[in-house]
Amino acid sequence: MSDAGVGWIAAIIIGGLAGWIASNFMKSDTGIFTNILLGIVGAAVASFLLGLVGIGFGGWIGYLIAGFIGACILIWGARAIRA
Repeated sequence: MSDAGVGWIAAIIIGGLAGWIASNFMKSDTGIFTNILLGIVGAAVASFLLGLVGIGFGGWIGYLIAGFIGACILIWGARAIRA
């Protein structure tokens, strides 16, 4: 998160937006706190996974994209565990 140049408050806002977009995309019914958590944790997960293959995102837009991708991965994983 510090590499992307995004502060904590911005991370919460962008993470909430990324989580909300992902929950709508994946047709998941989650609340605002879960959306924020999905976006922030998702950004960390996606940054790590994409970093393994040499892809890196920077700035607010990059954090939003990484948060969306990671949140989708987390929603998919939660559904796979529940099934």
